[in-house]
Amino acid sequence: MTIEMGKAVQGASRLDKQFDIIANRLANVGTTGYKAESLTFDELLQARMRIDLSQGDAQPTGNPLDLAIFGDGFFKVETPQGDRYTRNGTFTLDKEGYLVTQDGYRVFGEGGPIALEGGQITISDQGVINVNDSQVGKLKIITFDATQKLKKEGASLLSYTGDSGDERTPDRVSVQQGVLEQSNVSVVTEMSNMIATTRSYESAQKIIQTYSEMDTKAATEVGLVR
Repeated sequence: MTIEMGKAVQGASRLDKQFDIIANRLANVGTTGYKAESLTFDELLQARMRIDLSQGDAQPTGNPLDLAIFGDGFFKVETPQGDRYTRNGTFTLDKEGYLVTQDGYRVFGEGGPIALEGGQITISDQGVINVNDSQVGKLKIITFDATQKLKKEGASLLSYTGDSGDERTPDRVSVQQGVLEQSNVSVVTEMSNMIATTRSYESAQKIIQTYSEMDTKAATEVGLVR
């Protein structure tokens, strides 16, 4: 394989991966709190995934247990695999009265998982939770300076690959009750990216085919030399 053909193959491989990433972003347009990922390359051309943490649009729901974070930060939740972080504030109450995610993971307050007795629930923009005008807790909203150490998992969850001691309270953050943050994926942008990536992939495939035909021809002609 020539150097030029090798570069074309590498390029096609990267474009194939990019196409899968775009398709995944489009598949999650309707996922609450979803953060898009993009493929980047370092100075050694090693592929890395970068999470776009930009704000998604707000969608009012009127449900008092639907919460949206505006600004930096994540809800912290308790899972069997350890602490995880999410921007998906579609919460409910479990049979024991704890605030939980749709998958049943308990949401952390500053004093641990939050138990809510029956009554009218109000949550301030600072995350203070009141039931029937009595404060019962405050949401634990955290962030990290090294957000590049966040890793996406299923169910809108993120894990942190650094030290748990890196957690800190965001400088700029507010909570809105009865609102959900939508995905930060733009359908128009992703469709344009998909078209451009498809065209580039087709061009790379043509280059590979051309070099392959040239190599075959060269090998055939060399074999005919007397």
